[in-house]
Amino acid sequence: MAKTESTTGPNGAPAAADPGAAPEIEMNRMPFGRWFREIGWRHVIGVLAILFAAFPVLYVISASFNPLGTVASTKLIPTRISLVNYQTLLSGARGPFLRWYLNTIIVCSVVAASQIFLSVLAAYAFSRFRFKGRRGGLLALLLIMMFPAILSMIALYNMISDVGQILPGIGLNTLNGYCLALMGGSLGQVWLIKGTFDTIPRELDEAAIIDGCTHWQVFRIILLPTLKPILATTFLLSFVGIISDFLLGSIFLTDNSKKTLAVGLYGLLSGDRSNNLGLFAAGAVLTMIPVIALFQYLQKYIVGGATAGAVKG
Repeated sequence: MAKTESTTGPNGAPAAADPGAAPEIEMNRMPFGRWFREIGWRHVIGVLAILFAAFPVLYVISASFNPLGTVASTKLIPTRISLVNYQTLLSGARGPFLRWYLNTIIVCSVVAASQIFLSVLAAYAFSRFRFKGRRGGLLALLLIMMFPAILSMIALYNMISDVGQILPGIGLNTLNGYCLALMGGSLGQVWLIKGTFDTIPRELDEAAIIDGCTHWQVFRIILLPTLKPILATTFLLSFVGIISDFLLGSIFLTDNSKKTLAVGLYGLLSGDRSNNLGLFAAGAVLTMIPVIALFQYLQKYIVGGATAGAVKG
């Protein structure tokens, strides 16, 4: 048994408490007014921001469990809970939902991976090499990113339509043509990744080259492990942007079996948008699943050290 500290004095009488302990504790306590002025107001703003961001999510989840599926009968806290909207979607009664789901996962995975791969190669070249036109190329990329993507839709439509006449597998109403159109923004992440490249000391490259590594080996073995946080972040941003794309998908994908979730779910609202809210909300909740799962998987890389694994032994 653990021994307890004796509280008696030398003559067996109870020892007096330390007279300086209580005043010290009182002195360490910050007055509420000062605490609120310095720290407390930040907590209030944080709570309000969380409530503001959580309200639409909770409303959509509540609407997905509402069996009536109307705007008027949907409240923040559902009075009746039913899975009828999910059953209707998964059964395919209102459209090939599972096919839309698969199309979305394929398009998001292929396009996001391609965008990050091309962006990281371009960022490596712009960061580590000095060549004629380097500055102009970076400014051109920045200028292109300033224009909204909607301005290029007509040009992309005509281009994919012409390509489809030669190669039918990469034309309109095909996932290949849609992926090719989305890859037009493949270099949109160059500036973010280049900024991370610039923070990595060049001494790592020089030491590896002295040891006999080629530029490709330096890129693959030395630099790529240090880029895991920014690669995870940019991949997640690309994935979320593609899964929520509607305008371009609605133009390229008109066949019901080729639609993605954004295009297919919008079709559920056509005709009677009020009474189809429950189905749309259920589809939106199911669309959250791959995004949440991807975020949970990439979280360990996002919070990882920016130079982990890059120390030369």
